[in-house]
Amino acid sequence: MTQSSTPPASSNVVWHNATVTRARREAQNQHKGAIVWFTGLSGAGKSTLAHAVEEALHQQGCRTFVLDGDNVRHGLCGDLSFSSADRIENIRRVGEVAKLFMEAGVIVLTAFISPFRADRERVRGMVGHGEFVEVYCNSPIEVCETRDVKGLYKKARAGVISDFTGISSPYEAPDNPELTVNTGAATLDNCVADTLEAMRKRGILQRSL
Repeated sequence: MTQSSTPPASSNVVWHNATVTRARREAQNQHKGAIVWFTGLSGAGKSTLAHAVEEALHQQGCRTFVLDGDNVRHGLCGDLSFSSADRIENIRRVGEVAKLFMEAGVIVLTAFISPFRADRERVRGMVGHGEFVEVYCNSPIEVCETRDVKGLYKKARAGVISDFTGISSPYEAPDNPELTVNTGAATLDNCVADTLEAMRKRGILQRSL
């Protein structure tokens, strides 16, 4: 099991090893645990794709869970703003939660803008090789703005919202993601199929699934 290299701030903390191991959970599930990390601009289709992939996996009998950016900020990260420092902490927390799901043998799909490359690489470094699948939802900002049902881009361009990714705050696209999907033009079905195939290639799913 991969453990954090950062020592806990609390004293008298000792890691407890469970008798029900990750390998036993994965054998029961008949697939490996993994983190599938969808990243991209607001409106790029991250949540839509993550939930569509989960639906396909669920229908095949896989154990799954989606961690969605807005949902997490209702609870776990409800105390965080959208400043750069709080965005970093947001992704750190999500990474730790995703890692716990993965250790439970679950395929956890995360849908977060996660604009900073270093933050995504930090989460990758929390787990073993091949357990983190970065999926870049690549969509032009012009397309993302047409999907902006909440009017966030309009507010950002008017200066009402500060630190908005793609407008007043940078988005650092992945240098070498496991998969890039053209969510600006490709169909949802094709994006789902590409994501599932990327998971099969990495041994997360059996070829028959």
